[in-house]
Amino acid sequence: MSATSFGALGVPAPLVAVLTAQGKTEPFPIQADTLPDTLNGRDVLGRGKTGSGKTLAFALPMVARLAESRRHAGRPLGLVLAPTRELATQITATIQPLADAVGLKVTTIFGGISQSRQVEALKAGVDIVVACPGRLEDLMKQGFAHLDRIEITVLDEADHMADLGFLPVVTRILDKTPAGGQRMLFSATLDNGVDKLVTRYLRDQVLHSVDEATSHVSAMTHHLFEVSPDEKPALVRALASGTGRRILFMRTKHHAKKLARQLTEAGIPSVDLHGNLSQPQRDRNLAAFASGDAKVLVATDVAARGVHVDNVELVVHVDPPMEHKAYLHRSGRTARAGSDGDVVTVMLPAQRGDTLSLLRKAAISVTPVAVTAASAPVRSLVGDVAAYVQPAPVVRGTSQGANAQRKRAARSGPSSEPRRDRSGRPAQAPRTEQAPSRARGGKGRASAGAGAPKLMVGSVVRQNGAGRRSGR
Repeated sequence: MSATSFGALGVPAPLVAVLTAQGKTEPFPIQADTLPDTLNGRDVLGRGKTGSGKTLAFALPMVARLAESRRHAGRPLGLVLAPTRELATQITATIQPLADAVGLKVTTIFGGISQSRQVEALKAGVDIVVACPGRLEDLMKQGFAHLDRIEITVLDEADHMADLGFLPVVTRILDKTPAGGQRMLFSATLDNGVDKLVTRYLRDQVLHSVDEATSHVSAMTHHLFEVSPDEKPALVRALASGTGRRILFMRTKHHAKKLARQLTEAGIPSVDLHGNLSQPQRDRNLAAFASGDAKVLVATDVAARGVHVDNVELVVHVDPPMEHKAYLHRSGRTARAGSDGDVVTVMLPAQRGDTLSLLRKAAISVTPVAVTAASAPVRSLVGDVAAYVQPAPVVRGTSQGANAQRKRAARSGPSSEPRRDRSGRPAQAPRTEQAPSRARGGKGRASAGAGAPKLMVGSVVRQNGAGRRSGR
């Protein structure tokens, strides 16, 4: 057993067996540095670059230390807070096989979906909760989640939570956890208010930093392509046309959706990922990308953290990001876990100054190259072009809603089929009521008897004696 093996660092044998089955036999630097302290219960402040293995660095000690703890309904023992649904899902996927090996239960809590299954899991009893702050606080207020038995708390990507404005919620959640529990904070950067969390909630913490905040992966090759606005669409299609997986980043949800549709129509199967999608839609698109049904993922910055799909060979900044940290996190979707990868930034002439400034802040040294879709640097980077895939036919105007059916029926003319209501049952003919006619004989005066009009709310009733106004 080598000095750098997981077993030598103190990881229990059942967890080492899981890692070995996954092909993970030697820890990454952030794992080797932190595991001796985290396995012994120390508070840890860990900083590592994107793709450096931070998730496993806190998943292993959490599962190992909770393995012998007793489960309580509605009162988890371990808590991991993450800023996005995608990241929470990825963390759970890392923890789950480790937890299964020692009999621990894990659940994920985030918004955008019904809370019923999450509530059921809490009531049944779970050991580890991986949660986004907003939904977790909602369940706490409703009395479904209680944090008074939390033994280990982890904050992942705390700087991104600060960017999203989650720190007040995070603070309220941490206040509900026991002060004597172990706390770990892992992130690519430790700025923007994260230092206040460290001062308030970590005790006698150990700092482990294997990289600078602006560091990038050495196996990652950066390219800067300058292109005219007229040539940009063809260049983007060319970059997306290779045989391997690639992620294309856009600045807006609308443009991400539009580009994914255009690429698919051009014979390049693509899916989109952005904040306008429901959670089932996000899961479905990510599954299609991970399985290879779609070779291209067109995403906004929602995918810049937490989305880990193996063998992404190319990341393209179709729209350069607004700031350098976003560039680093976007780029970190490739060249993960020791693999190689390429990153392309597509720059218009009008974007030259801002883009070069952004790259300097990200400590990226790259020379701009003027290109078109047919340029040699582009062809070399794309490599073999994937075969054209006939897009599935898009059938429009086939909504089966009741309103759509009524409109189609009206356009097609009278039908022998009975008219139906919104529930699908035959509709009853509308009841028609005749307006009361004016009584005959007299100047509009109502005559008594069977022919008299019905009294309605708001009618003025006068006492007329024998049908005539008194005083006349």
